[in-house]
Amino acid sequence: MAATRLELNLMRLLSRCEALAAERRDREEWRLEKYVAALEDMLRELNKQASKPAPELLNEYSRKVDFLKGLLEAEKLSSSTEKALANQFLAPGRTPTTTKERTPATKTVHLQTKARCTGKMRSELLGTDPLTIDDYEDLNIRKRKGPASDEKQSAVELDAVLQHHQDMQEKLAEEMLSLARSLKNNTLAAQNVIKQDNQTLSHSLRMADQNFEKLKDESDRLEQHAKKSVNWLLWIMLIVVCFIFISMILFIRIFPKLK
Repeated sequence: MAATRLELNLMRLLSRCEALAAERRDREEWRLEKYVAALEDMLRELNKQASKPAPELLNEYSRKVDFLKGLLEAEKLSSSTEKALANQFLAPGRTPTTTKERTPATKTVHLQTKARCTGKMRSELLGTDPLTIDDYEDLNIRKRKGPASDEKQSAVELDAVLQHHQDMQEKLAEEMLSLARSLKNNTLAAQNVIKQDNQTLSHSLRMADQNFEKLKDESDRLEQHAKKSVNWLLWIMLIVVCFIFISMILFIRIFPKLK
C-alpha cells in the first residue's frame, strides 16, 4: 500500500526530529518540543484514517514518538543520575525512518544520550571534567545527513561511538571499584578503632567495679571501727560514773554532817 500524504509528512517530520535530537541543543531550544507535539497529533490523525499503514508500522511510529517524548522529559530532570535512569527506560525505534539510514537514528540518539549522562555522572562523582563525546556526536550527525554512499564510513563511526561508550563505562566501573575498596579499608580501620575503644571501655568498667568493691569493703571496716569506738566510750563513761558515785558515798561516810 502506497504511503498517504499524511504518512509522508509524518516520516519527514520524524526524520527532522531525530536530526534535532542528535544535535547539541540549548535549553532555550523550543523547536523539538513543538515538533514532537505535532508528531503526536499527526499520529492520532493517521490512526483515524481508513487507509492507515500496517499495525507493525504504526507501532514503530508510535515507539519513535514515545522515545522522543521521553527524551524531552528526561532532559528536564535536574540531576544527571535521574537523567541516566530515565534514559535507561527509553526504547528507541527498531527500524530506520528513511532509506538513507543504516542504523535507526533513535538508537544512535539513545547511545549518545546515555554516553553524555554517564560522563556527567562520572564528573559529579569524581569531581573531574566529564568525558566529551562531541566529536563522536558530530560524526553521527554527518552520518545521518550524508549520502547513501557513505554508509560504510558511517558504520565505522557508529562503532567508534559504541567503543567510546563501552570504554567510558569500563573506566567508571574501575573507579567505582577503587572507591569501594577505599571505603572498605576505611570501614575496617574504623572498626578496629571502635574495637580498641570498646576494649578500653571494658577495662575501665572492670577497674571501676574493682574500686567500688574496695570502697565498699573499706566502708564496712570503717563502720565496724566506728561501732567499736562507741562501745569503748560507753564503757569508759559508765566506769567514770560508777567511780564518782562510790567516791561520793565514801566522802559522806568519812566526813559526817556537821552539827
